[in-house]
Amino acid sequence: MRQGTAQLEAPSTPLEQPGIAMPARDVRAKRPPALGFLLRFETLRRAGRVAILLFLDFWGIYLGLFTALALKAAARDAFVLRVAVEQAQDYVPFAFLVASLLFARSGLYGARAERPGLVKIVACLFQTMVVAALYAIVNGIDFQSYYLFYGSLFFGVAYVSTFRYAYEQGSGILLRAAGYRRRAVLVGRGEQIDAVGHALMDGGHTPVNVVGFISITPRPDNGLRSLGQLQDLGAVLDQHRVDEVIIADPDFPQDQAVELVEQAHRRGVRVRIAPSTMEILVHRAEFVPGHSVPLFELRPPVFDGFDFAVKRTFDIVVSSLLLLVLSPLLLVTAAAIRLTSRGPIVYRSIRPGIGGVPFACFKFRTMYRDADQRQADLESLNEASGALFKIKDDPRMTPVGKVLRKFSLDELPQLVNVLQGRMSLVGPRPLPQRDFDMLDDWHKKRYLVLPGITGLWQVSGRSELDFDDLVRLDFLYLERWSVFLDLTILLKTIPAVFARRGAY
Repeated sequence: MRQGTAQLEAPSTPLEQPGIAMPARDVRAKRPPALGFLLRFETLRRAGRVAILLFLDFWGIYLGLFTALALKAAARDAFVLRVAVEQAQDYVPFAFLVASLLFARSGLYGARAERPGLVKIVACLFQTMVVAALYAIVNGIDFQSYYLFYGSLFFGVAYVSTFRYAYEQGSGILLRAAGYRRRAVLVGRGEQIDAVGHALMDGGHTPVNVVGFISITPRPDNGLRSLGQLQDLGAVLDQHRVDEVIIADPDFPQDQAVELVEQAHRRGVRVRIAPSTMEILVHRAEFVPGHSVPLFELRPPVFDGFDFAVKRTFDIVVSSLLLLVLSPLLLVTAAAIRLTSRGPIVYRSIRPGIGGVPFACFKFRTMYRDADQRQADLESLNEASGALFKIKDDPRMTPVGKVLRKFSLDELPQLVNVLQGRMSLVGPRPLPQRDFDMLDDWHKKRYLVLPGITGLWQVSGRSELDFDDLVRLDFLYLERWSVFLDLTILLKTIPAVFARRGAY
């Protein structure tokens, strides 16, 4: 039946009746002939995108190898530019071949809206390093050290991610200047439509134009355009040239979802889902055999055994290096605090940690000494939602403290907390006792692991997000943790801090 439908919708002859609109191509139908496909503008655009990304990846990997080789030679006082260039040229064909194949397999050359980010880049380049190291060992190639492998991995990640970030930003500017925006229709209930719709319009490097919504409950007043009821979906898709339908409802009726997908795909429209907390949890569910009904168990998201050893080792090594590298900045900051206001340099904020057990969270002092006593008088000025307390122009802040807060420099003493084992580099942010006491029970799941200096909060909008959204980001981190994810969040924290997104 489906195959017949697809054939009916595809034109059987180049002669079409004038005045009759051609139906959109069914996404389930067979592709057009090869010659016609190559002549389509969309195909040329895809080819150009892939060619540019391959070009950027090649130079990112080449420069990663060259930088690693050059630094090693310079450390031995034997740097010769020609030698470093020739050695990089010898290694880059194999490294680029493996990396580009892994990138393609991971969708890193896919469409803009579907292309993954830094996590996949780090994972693919790490796999490339492992393959190259194994190849060298199997072929009996001797190295005085294996610095070339992890050195080129570090610089390769830096160059490739930087080049791709520049490409995303540059192409995004061009797309916006050209007026290109993905046209989306939201389907679901009022509250979820409101949250998802405004989040899509507020950010992201891929422009989205929310054409309107179709609500399966009484129409909400959310500032978006109502396009009718669910039975009007087909007409809405035909009339508004929609690129994708986004289901913004965790409880969307299954039978209606099947029909929605059928109508959208028939018109060449993508269907996407904004995940709920339960859908995030299901990724970690484990099948429990031996029951008449299939059961899946959701295990507690704690780091133990090998996972804990890996994460703790990562924390100790990286925090030690950061303390060493940042020691001049720490001394300058301490001197600035001491010279400009009275009080201790380091503020010990008692906060609940893992399991809700309190610990002293170290921060550079950014407020005057009586800040804690004055907070009760400022509750009415709170600009954050949920349990959080934040004021953009907090009168308790010192002049130096405002600068420290803008660039998150006040958090640097927490590297000592990491070495003590009270915190991790990446994890859910520890909240003050006042905020902790206001949490709902479901919020406290985030305290099953060590709190972190940075996390998905800091790289996903920071103070601009609703508190429940922030907690869901913690859940997402707990369910999908890996060393690659930690490294990615650390790297993304740097541009988030300097961009000062939502920092106050």
